[in-house]
Amino acid sequence: MTLSAIAEIVFQPEIFLAWTSLAKTLGLLAVILGLVSYTVYAERKVCALIQDRVGPNRVGLPLTLLGAKKDLRLLGLGQPIADALKLLLKENFIPGGVNRLYYWIAPKLAMIPAILVLAVLPFGSTLFGLPMVIADINIGVLYVFAVSSLGVYGIVLAGWASNSKYPFLGGIRSSSQMISYELSLGLSVIPIFLVVGTLNLQDIVGWQVTNGWMIFPWWPKDLTFHTLVSGDWAAVGRACVEGFSWQRLLLWIPMLLSFLVFLIAMFAETNRLPFDLPEAEQELVGGYHTEYSSMGFALFFLGEYAAMIAGSGVIVTLFLGGWSLPFVPDGSATSFLGLPFIPPAWAGALWGLVNIATFFAKIVALLLVFIWVRWTLPRFRYDQLMKLGWYFFFEIALLNIFLTAFILAYVKG
Repeated sequence: MTLSAIAEIVFQPEIFLAWTSLAKTLGLLAVILGLVSYTVYAERKVCALIQDRVGPNRVGLPLTLLGAKKDLRLLGLGQPIADALKLLLKENFIPGGVNRLYYWIAPKLAMIPAILVLAVLPFGSTLFGLPMVIADINIGVLYVFAVSSLGVYGIVLAGWASNSKYPFLGGIRSSSQMISYELSLGLSVIPIFLVVGTLNLQDIVGWQVTNGWMIFPWWPKDLTFHTLVSGDWAAVGRACVEGFSWQRLLLWIPMLLSFLVFLIAMFAETNRLPFDLPEAEQELVGGYHTEYSSMGFALFFLGEYAAMIAGSGVIVTLFLGGWSLPFVPDGSATSFLGLPFIPPAWAGALWGLVNIATFFAKIVALLLVFIWVRWTLPRFRYDQLMKLGWYFFFEIALLNIFLTAFILAYVKG
């Protein structure tokens, strides 16, 4: 078979869609799994910094195995690899009284939904002409909520199948907590749909590229990076004045409320402090995963961080402009920030890589917020947690929908 015949087969629409989707899936999965591992490392380092300790600082390159006199520590960056090897090599001890089928299924159910959410998140604009999203569907947000809500089944099954009181209490807590905060989580994004008019995540990001990120009340109009570095301050001032509008300022109020409710509810959905009641060590030993060891425990542990990454990705997409950079036009195919030494043929690919890096940089910034909050705030009591979800966030999110509708009616009227 000749190369032209192979190329003709490979570039048939159905086959091309299949192998490009597989390539994007494998690439994104590799990045996410690496990010999960080093989020654990970042958590331990930030915790140590807050508590005036050192944290992981020894595991690096074991050069002594190759005959060198000293290992290269590299600030402890090899710690996640050592942790993974430890969990892989540990004995998988299964207590005698468990329901083995559900006990075995539960860790997978806790990990898989968080990974599936990433399928609809646009993690870049385009790269080599391909849209950087695995599944561009018109109901992307509904898919996110439908799939992410399945994560509670893994936790509930783990608590029940372990046949132990502490895991059972953790599973009950988690089910009521996650169901409670899913209501305010879902209601908080409705104002975005009222403003943008679509459930497609790519279109929501595209709207923010044109009109500005959701949580910023003012966005300069047609202000580019090239204008900023050129020193044309008259053009900069004109763009700033034209970018201000009372309509945008009014809409910023419900958008900010939606962002705050969504962010705090995401802490509860991922069982992070101050909402980590399902696994409160001081009360429930370890909660729903008390009876797990080896890779079963590892999947629960990594599932929590994968859920943090997926939740951060949703927040970035809905409120922080997704992959877009401020003051930088998208899709420049002839120049890269006006730099003369960048060949025009490379400009589009470089822009695509910059957009992907921007998306993951925003996720990393949000992950640091998750970590910082965990090691700063104390845990809520369980009655306080439920009261906050039902008496405050639910009502705030519901009223915010009416507020957005009234503002839109006033602006368009």
